[in-house]
Amino acid sequence: MPKVIVLDTLAQEGLDLLSAASGIQHEVRTGLKGEALRKALAEFDGAICRSGVKITADVLEGNHRLRAIIRAGVGTDNIDSKTATRLGIVVMNTPAGNTLSTAEHTIAMMLALSRNIAPAYQSLIEGKWDRNRYMGTQLADKTLGIVGLGRIGQAVGARAKALQMRVLGFDPFLSPERIAELGFEGAASVAEMLPQVDYLTVHTPLTEETRNLVGMAQLKLLRPGVRLINCARGGIYDEAALVEGLKSGCVAGVALDVFASEPCTNSPLFGMPGVLATPHLGASTEEAQAQVAVEGVGLLIDYLTTGAIRHAVNMTPLDAKTLAELRGYLDVGYRLGLLLAQFETTSIKRCTLEYRGEVAGKNIKLITASFAAGLLAHALEEEINIVNAEMLLRERGIDLVEQRRSDTGAFASLVLAEVETEKKTHKAAGTVFGLDMLRLVQLDNYRLDAYLDGVLMVFTHHDVPGIIGMVGTIFGAHDINIAQMAVGRATKGGEAIGVLNLDQAPPQAALDEVRAHPAIKSVSVIKLPPAGERPPWLAG
Repeated sequence: MPKVIVLDTLAQEGLDLLSAASGIQHEVRTGLKGEALRKALAEFDGAICRSGVKITADVLEGNHRLRAIIRAGVGTDNIDSKTATRLGIVVMNTPAGNTLSTAEHTIAMMLALSRNIAPAYQSLIEGKWDRNRYMGTQLADKTLGIVGLGRIGQAVGARAKALQMRVLGFDPFLSPERIAELGFEGAASVAEMLPQVDYLTVHTPLTEETRNLVGMAQLKLLRPGVRLINCARGGIYDEAALVEGLKSGCVAGVALDVFASEPCTNSPLFGMPGVLATPHLGASTEEAQAQVAVEGVGLLIDYLTTGAIRHAVNMTPLDAKTLAELRGYLDVGYRLGLLLAQFETTSIKRCTLEYRGEVAGKNIKLITASFAAGLLAHALEEEINIVNAEMLLRERGIDLVEQRRSDTGAFASLVLAEVETEKKTHKAAGTVFGLDMLRLVQLDNYRLDAYLDGVLMVFTHHDVPGIIGMVGTIFGAHDINIAQMAVGRATKGGEAIGVLNLDQAPPQAALDEVRAHPAIKSVSVIKLPPAGERPPWLAG
């Protein structure tokens, strides 16, 4: 009989569902850590937790019984998914459970900020009656900018529309047509959005792309008197920049539910006029906690009784034979997705995957899903894997097309990925040499032969003498080592491209020097996994 351990306080609705499950035993053991946690996990077939317990590699090591870990919530940062994968343990989460609660908290913060609710109440506590001092502003007819139009962003937008606000949304992985279908106006970039909005809210994961999305430089772009709200992840707004914005009067108000470092009990923002803060309460409602508990328990019961897997963050239904046969091209597809996501940051409308040669006769659906996982890897709050990536891509209104060509051409097998936006189209093609040597053999219309791993600097330029030497000299002066180099050109003396594999990411000063050369047209830095490193769902 399967046994389940509940590691954190769980809503009673979830516990009742576990009690009613036929053929499953459960125990509640909270507050475990270290050796006690390791021993406890070894006694059970399934575990369910929230964010309190830390299921690290050391507490999983050597576990031969545990089959599934369920996170009753969205994030799985407290679970070592890589170790779980290696041990054959499925990790699942409940991505939709806190959507409405977080959306409502965002709206509540925006309203409270606009009407000075917190300081007005404090003045009453202090025995004052200052009606004129706390003059507010209404939301109707104001423009709300939303960065990130996933589940929560869309829910916030719908509620803002009900408050008669104009909603301006930006999401590079949501097509303009889909944004219009939702009833919102689309923006081509965050920079384009900032001068137009009276309120700005963010609903994205914290990545290198979203960290300090609003910083010192963006203060100059913001409309004077703007109010900023963050109920997503700490660090998306630069808190030091918020302080300066408030002091200068550029920013009229800041409402934060999350902070760069938590728990946060001391911040220069606390106590400043126009600041409202709460201690990460976005999902802290009885309804949200009940929903994630019920959903999480349901996932665990289904898996232990039928083997069904939903919302897995670390595994795929690939059998061992197919995985061994396709691993190299699954990795190629994933890395092409990562590359094109960084190469093009405007709204994507359509993706086309063309398979040529021997790979065209394989299970290309899996490679397509792997490409989608790479394309969305750093774009959504949800954990992306080969199981859910294609569905999430299509949900965002992005067409995904597959084509097969049996002719081999210059390579026995080739995967060509094309990403189309409103303004331009980018292409990237990859292949596998031997068993696991991944190569980038085409970028846009240029043929080349580059390693598809690590830090890449891609630069386009006029095909004139001295360009390669110039780049090498600049990088040498900045102590940046070039591991590999590939070049390609369309015609002699025309346009050309260079791809450098670097030992580390170049500093901004080095990039600025390269860009300053009159023959250079564009410079991009692409970060890919090191050679041999694969996402958890592709490991093994």
